[in-house]
Amino acid sequence: MEKKTVAVLFGGQSTEHEISCLSAVTIIQNIDREQYDVLLIGITRDGRWLKTDSIEDIQSGKWLEGKIRAVLSPDAGHRGALLLDEGRAEIFPIDVVFPVLHGARGEDGTVQGLLELAEIPYVGCGVLASAVTMDKLYTKILVSTLGIRQADYELVYKDELSGQNAMESVIRRIEDRFAYPVFVKPACSGSSRGVSKASDRKQLEAGLLLAAEHDRKILVEETIVGHEIECAVLGAEEAKATGVGEILAGADFYDYEAKYESEESRTVLDPQLPRDAAEQVRDAAVRIYERLDGFGMARLDFFVTEQGDVVFNEANTIPGFTSISMYPMLWEHKGLSRFQLVNKLIRMAFQR
Repeated sequence: MEKKTVAVLFGGQSTEHEISCLSAVTIIQNIDREQYDVLLIGITRDGRWLKTDSIEDIQSGKWLEGKIRAVLSPDAGHRGALLLDEGRAEIFPIDVVFPVLHGARGEDGTVQGLLELAEIPYVGCGVLASAVTMDKLYTKILVSTLGIRQADYELVYKDELSGQNAMESVIRRIEDRFAYPVFVKPACSGSSRGVSKASDRKQLEAGLLLAAEHDRKILVEETIVGHEIECAVLGAEEAKATGVGEILAGADFYDYEAKYESEESRTVLDPQLPRDAAEQVRDAAVRIYERLDGFGMARLDFFVTEQGDVVFNEANTIPGFTSISMYPMLWEHKGLSRFQLVNKLIRMAFQR
């Protein structure tokens, strides 16, 4: 059987660039080389697309010195990458793309739209699901139609924060709705970049300014006290959910540092939860996945209160695949190895 070529896209221009590189290494290591040849394309922080030679170059950062540019052609007649090397150009045919791009300009429907134009199959959710889930505001709007509880929120726009009087007005509006502490989040960001917890007015102002560095839309949410729970979903028309995992943050909350830098953060598979909360999470995860038009994979995040109430938090359509990432861990716990998971996702791409 003739091998097909998988192009793995990694890096990217978002604040999750480093995590994308870590995830890509895991995925590349688990692609079945008896079935697939692999083309590695890294995207630098400033948006240059470079052909990369090896996993070792990704791990060392040497790939950033690459000289061969890789242009993913939107021309459906090409169905491949245009490789540019010292004035020479060639079309490198691609059968399927595995985007490992967390965050903006990769997980938000932009790359998915390019691949739709190119008519190249790709792993993961389509344009609509990718765009909607990247924006926490519109995710909330769609999920609200399911009757699933979510944290209450106040929407703030970046331009509302200009000037001290404007900031005061926003803070009063928030304080009229919520008691401290509150969480402040950019609407479009991942890996908890730009997210903060505010326990007083001074911290709230700082949190709003921090979130505004990442997006023009900001959500200020009520605090939900409970277990931080994640559930992995896989599939298309008949999506399946794993059991649940609990995040035990090595900090006040599960921010970027707690996720990727704290040695005290850890995960628990199949945690003890009140009543039938675990089954409620699994059911809600599949329902939300289907309502968001999910395809391939997504990780759904929830809170579970001590009373057993399930509260939806957010969805991630290109979940992390690092050594500590919950998505592959949950499937591995269910009996699907990382090798099996990665190659199943590639096969599903051709179904589209």
